[in-house]
Amino acid sequence: MPHRNLKPGTMIYPLPAVIVTCGAGIEQSNMITVAWTGTICTDPAMCYISVRPSRHSYPILREQMQFTINLTTEAMARATDWIGVRSGRDYDKWKETGLTPVKGVAVACPYIKESPLCIECKVKTVLPLGSHDMFVAQVVNVLADERLFDPETDAFRLDRAGLISYSHGQYFRQGDHIGKFGFSVQKKKK
Repeated sequence: MPHRNLKPGTMIYPLPAVIVTCGAGIEQSNMITVAWTGTICTDPAMCYISVRPSRHSYPILREQMQFTINLTTEAMARATDWIGVRSGRDYDKWKETGLTPVKGVAVACPYIKESPLCIECKVKTVLPLGSHDMFVAQVVNVLADERLFDPETDAFRLDRAGLISYSHGQYFRQGDHIGKFGFSVQKKKK
């Protein structure tokens, strides 16, 4: 069957649905739901978020030049969506969602207690790209939920967190495990 042509658009899905926290401490912080995020370098560890300049969090990000990416779970799905459709200009998002702010370790902004993995970042550059500006950042600290470490092997089991993703306007839970990196070339055990 042939493929259908669509107009050019951002169709690289699924993406992680994350909540970005920003601000100078808990009292001055805000949260924004972001799907335009990802890894851009491993050494040094770097990532990015893309945010529309019209968003309430945008000037906070520009002024503070730091943020925390908080991965989200199925239990956080309603809060993740609510944060994405309501503005911090009009609501105290912490109070409205019941999420818990925790003082950041390597950045001024808080991280979210309920998040299984929180990535503290310091912005290196901001790239104006059109509808969104890309905040390119270095990862300065990672906070992992202690409950996701296997008690026998001490392996971090993020697969047990119940992460969610965003795909073309919809939220989904992560699917079944189908392999690991390199499984296609791994020698079979006899």
